[in-house]
Amino acid sequence: MQKNKYFRYALVFVAPLVFIFSQCLHQTKPTDPRGQTYAGAAACLKCHKSITNDYFHTAHFLTSRIPSLNNIHGSFNPDSNTVLFNHNIKVAMENDSKGLYEANYVNGKMTRKEKLDITFGSNRGETFLYWKNSQVYQLPVTYYISLHQWGNSPAYSADSANFSRVIGARCFECHASYIKALPDSTGVANANLLDRNSLIMGIDCERCHGPGADHVNFQANNPASKQAMYITKIGALTRQQRIDLCSVCHSGNSNIMARSTFDFKPGDTLAKYTNGTPFHAYQDIAKVDVHGNQVKLLTSSQCFMHSKIECATCHQVHGAEIKSVATYSQYCTNCHSTANHNFCKIADQLGPVINSNCIECHMPVKTSHSIVINSVGKQISPPFLARTHLITIYPDESKEIMAMLKAKKGTKKQ
Repeated sequence: MQKNKYFRYALVFVAPLVFIFSQCLHQTKPTDPRGQTYAGAAACLKCHKSITNDYFHTAHFLTSRIPSLNNIHGSFNPDSNTVLFNHNIKVAMENDSKGLYEANYVNGKMTRKEKLDITFGSNRGETFLYWKNSQVYQLPVTYYISLHQWGNSPAYSADSANFSRVIGARCFECHASYIKALPDSTGVANANLLDRNSLIMGIDCERCHGPGADHVNFQANNPASKQAMYITKIGALTRQQRIDLCSVCHSGNSNIMARSTFDFKPGDTLAKYTNGTPFHAYQDIAKVDVHGNQVKLLTSSQCFMHSKIECATCHQVHGAEIKSVATYSQYCTNCHSTANHNFCKIADQLGPVINSNCIECHMPVKTSHSIVINSVGKQISPPFLARTHLITIYPDESKEIMAMLKAKKGTKKQ
């Protein structure tokens, strides 16, 4: 009897431990916020280490990230960390042991200070966001990498610091791989109420290649198989499907969306996300800004209409390098040649430069009107420039190149 009594006591204490340990042994990895069909970018490393490591340094992957002094281009030093909005108001970029901040000063007194929680952008500019409960707000100061200066955030007033611009899920659709919209008081998902824990920063592998859990599981269990299974092969998509894939983020933000493009999978048609309305809803190509709608500009080009070129013709999305004008020009001369009778008509006048600089004449940098840095008083801020993707003949730029070459020849003769 005594022996049975001790045995019963042992069961009371041991049984729960057995259950807990069994749960630990059978516990699965945390589910991706997008669902069990997703594996997460880290899962790609095992078989695609070189490509994935390269991709982790691209503008796509870094388009949203946790801010740090190591990954922000702008200086936080006291001699170059301030933007003056007027003679009384300034915003200073500050850092301490708790993080990085934008601090607003009025007549020398700090009136507001918000932490940099998220960085958007990595190539031309970096703008910053902060969390307040379940909402995200944009901060008033942005760093413009191509201009090497801090300035007021795009479309912000030049004479006051605004901390109240709400950043909703639509912005994250192009700057992140996922974020979940939370329900409001009526139970309906609100694009301005966001789940902080669901955010997947950057554009990851599965945003372009589709859910990869089945692919990872199959390849792990069948290492001898050389055929990629259960993953979208980008090369197998039609030209329009590939362009639609890029259009998700590179067609501007003026379209009225019927559903979130977080649902978009490679091979989808973008028209499904606008209730059938043409995705590039612009009447006049001249009104399309050079920043934000590269696809509309490209597809309006004669080169696009009369060839098979597409975004990936010139852009290697897995590579982090920024190609030179000469490198991009080589793509032009792959099609345009004397043998094809479609070479540049002023090639003889241009001389050797024709083989290394088609871009400045046919895809010049233009001033963006969607990103404007306002000036304070008589201070003049340089315009934000972006290279147009409307490939055509630009007479003014051609004349400028010709004049520059003529001036160089004159200097050599002297």
